[in-house]
Amino acid sequence: MAMSPPLLTLLLLAAATAMATATPPLTAHFLGVNYGTLGDNLPPPHRGIELARSAGAAALLFYDANATLLAAAAASGLVFVPSVPNELIPSLAASQRAADAWVAATLLPFRRSPGLRYLFVGNEVLSDPTTRSRWPRLVPAMANVERALRRHGLGRVKVGTTLSMHDLDRQNVFPPSAGVFRPDIADAVMRPLLSFLERTDSYLFFDAYTYFTWSANHSVVPLPYALLEPSPGGSRTTTRARGSRTPTSSTRCSTRWSPPRAAWGTAACGWPWARPGGRRLATWTSSAPTCGTQPRTTATWRGTWRPAHRGGQGCACRRWCSRSSTRTSRGPATERHWGLFYPNGTAVYEVDLTGRRPPASYPPLLPALNDRPYQRPLWCVVRTDRGSVNEMAVREQAKAACADKAGLGDAVRPDGACYLPNTVTAHASYVFSAHWNCFSEDYGGCYFGGLAIENTVDPSHASCKFPSILLK
Repeated sequence: MAMSPPLLTLLLLAAATAMATATPPLTAHFLGVNYGTLGDNLPPPHRGIELARSAGAAALLFYDANATLLAAAAASGLVFVPSVPNELIPSLAASQRAADAWVAATLLPFRRSPGLRYLFVGNEVLSDPTTRSRWPRLVPAMANVERALRRHGLGRVKVGTTLSMHDLDRQNVFPPSAGVFRPDIADAVMRPLLSFLERTDSYLFFDAYTYFTWSANHSVVPLPYALLEPSPGGSRTTTRARGSRTPTSSTRCSTRWSPPRAAWGTAACGWPWARPGGRRLATWTSSAPTCGTQPRTTATWRGTWRPAHRGGQGCACRRWCSRSSTRTSRGPATERHWGLFYPNGTAVYEVDLTGRRPPASYPPLLPALNDRPYQRPLWCVVRTDRGSVNEMAVREQAKAACADKAGLGDAVRPDGACYLPNTVTAHASYVFSAHWNCFSEDYGGCYFGGLAIENTVDPSHASCKFPSILLK
């Protein structure tokens, strides 16, 4: 039966809890959902939380600190994780007073809520090359916010941030034990970040979307790894690395310094169940087993995971999973097809995030239509499907992209092959495609602040040839 595009899409993440209706103890493993808010027809907060709870979620991760959402989450009894928006990082880094004011206005009303355990400062900040001026300000912002929390009686709240797979050198690394941080952030950002996390006994959180690793490196990365299934040799190739297999300890060799022994956890994971436009890079046939495997695997973990390099100080692998999206959700097209529910609240597929449901009780899955990535060229162009284009924002993104490589925008200069048509959209589309062509393996997707979108139609014309990429 055909269904409308998902408006509320709750993904899966990791950790198991004895009861989804009770706040898990601090050392418990539990699964939760990422609650996105970029949509045109989202359900009321209480309804969204009801859907999350119905799937067995025990935690909610928010990408901002909206007072209405936080109040609903606090009343639910679930663990909830607010986030400081990326754009606030510079001001919070520059002023302790600003950090104090933000904590007082945003989190102080929830000081007595037992579900408030973590606060993320920014989301995948180090993955956006067009905002690299924020990178060195990330840790100072986290430090100011951490001090503000202690001053306001919220010292129990652990401050962290989320990293993406694009923060690893050459981003799409397999096996996971080979992961090292990119050279442009290893010393400048990661060393002070890891020091801060160890000093505050917090965690290094990764958004481990194995789908992107697989889809960009199909010839290298095995599908069972991406689906969190056992490898042909019988072992489970998940991102739940141990000890020396964490990116943290791998960096010890690659950067020639001994990193602090910060514990780590997974902030987000999952698999898209469909892709619009006929490009079926993934189907619910793939996402369903992934969302089923994680809860079952997590539910078997007992006690606290103790990384070998942590010296016996345990770290619970806490994972939240879900993303909320709609017809107007920003980001690549795939981002709008993650989740557990359709707009009307009907489940995309059945899943029990508590991990208690026996695998045999799930209905059979439809056969996969395609387990191969898109095999033709892709371009990255300015989004024009949401009405008028914000030319000032597009121009700023294009300018930042050009700064990453000398000569990248030469083709759109007055004497260049792509100067005509002389419009902001046309010039920026060329720059976005050229930047993606040069840096897709370093920084990942076609995003540019939500102003770009992947395109299968070649925008080249006459002697103007747009660079493209091919998924491996």
